[in-house]
Amino acid sequence: QVQLVESGGGLVQPGGSLRLSCAASGLTFSNYAMRWYRQAPGKEREFLAAISGPPGFTTYAGSVKGRFTISRDNAKTVVSLQMNLLKPEDTAMYYCNAQHLSSGDQYWGQGTQVTVSS
Repeated sequence: QVQLVESGGGLVQPGGSLRLSCAASGLTFSNYAMRWYRQAPGKEREFLAAISGPPGFTTYAGSVKGRFTISRDNAKTVVSLQMNLLKPEDTAMYYCNAQHLSSGDQYWGQGTQVTVSS
């Protein structure tokens, strides 16, 4: 059974940083592209960042490029999202997504809340 468990969310002041983690289990981690999304109340889910299987090519949405960094540890089966220079508009529920590189099968975590406020 595939499980994705996000952690690291919380309350942070504008300009601050947070590091989100997503622990994956029940899958061959290196066979999956990993992505982070977010969803704010009343808004659609928004793609943020993706990282391929090895060698780990990355892609970012324009809204977070230069502020957020996605990384993966294939040995620990963890994908992380380092978020710097956070803004109030970054407030949302953040979700981890895994997509199989061949079949396209997708899995989602339950989300972790990030609130940016003074």
